[in-house]
Amino acid sequence: MNISALIIDDEQLAREELLFLLESVGDVDVVAQGANGIEAVDLIEEHHPDLVFLDVQMPGLDGFAVIQRLMDRHRAQQETEPWTLPQFVFATAYDQYAVRAFDVNAVDYLLKPFDHIRVQQALERVRGRMNGGNGGAGGMADSPIESQLGALLQLLKQPQGTARGTQPARLIVQAQSRLLLVDQADICFAAIDQGVISVVTQSFEGHSKCRTLEELLELLDPALFWRAHRGFVVNINHIREVVPWFKSSYQLRMNDKKQTEIPVSRAQTKRLRDLFNL
Repeated sequence: MNISALIIDDEQLAREELLFLLESVGDVDVVAQGANGIEAVDLIEEHHPDLVFLDVQMPGLDGFAVIQRLMDRHRAQQETEPWTLPQFVFATAYDQYAVRAFDVNAVDYLLKPFDHIRVQQALERVRGRMNGGNGGAGGMADSPIESQLGALLQLLKQPQGTARGTQPARLIVQAQSRLLLVDQADICFAAIDQGVISVVTQSFEGHSKCRTLEELLELLDPALFWRAHRGFVVNINHIREVVPWFKSSYQLRMNDKKQTEIPVSRAQTKRLRDLFNL
C-alpha cells in the first residue's frame, strides 16, 4: 500500500530534491506541495495525507506553528468531523536544538541537504509506526501522534538553556599521534570522506572522533557553522570568497592554506544568499 504524502517547504529547490528522492523509492505518492505554513494547514485538511514532510524554517507560520494550529483544529473538530493527524517528518538545515527535541519525542527529521539513505530510513520508521497502529485514531485526543507532537511543542517552549546546554568552546582534534584542543573559532571547515571526518584550521589538519557530521554539528556553535553540502560543514567566518559556478550554483573558497573550494548544494543556495545578501 502506497503512502500518501505532502511536501511543505518554502524553497523550490528543496521541494524538487525531496520529490526526486521520494520518486526513486517508488511507494510514496506525493499528492500536493506547499510553499508556506498557511498552505500546509489547508493542504493537510484537504488531502488528509498519511505523511507530511514539513520544513521547520519558513517565513510567517513556521513548522512548529503549523503543528500547533493543526492540533488546535484537530481537538476542536473531533466531535463534529473526526480526522486523523498524519505522520510528520521535519526538515531542517541548522536548528540543532530542534533536532534534539525530535529525537526525544520519536518524531523523525531530515537534515538539509537531503540524503537518499536518510530519506529511506525516515520512511521505514514511518511505515513501522503505521503498521504498529501508532497512526492515531479519529476521536482519540490522546493518540500517540498527538502525544508526541504535544510533548515536542512543550519542550520547544522551554528556555533553550535548560534543555540544550552549551557547546564546548574547544574540540579535540587528532593530528597524527597528538590530541589537540582547538578553539571552534579557529576551525575553517570539516569534511567527511568514507566515514572519516577531517577538521581543517588555518595552521593544520586533523581528524575528529565523531562518526557523522550530524554528531559533529551537535558540538559546534550553530551561529558559526553551516552545513553547506552533505559532505561539508563550514565556519562562515572563514569563507574567503563566494565563487559563482555552473547553472547558478556556487562554491566557497575557504581561507585555509590550500584555499579549499567547497560546493554549495542546491538546497543550501537560498541560505547562502540570505547569509551574504547575494
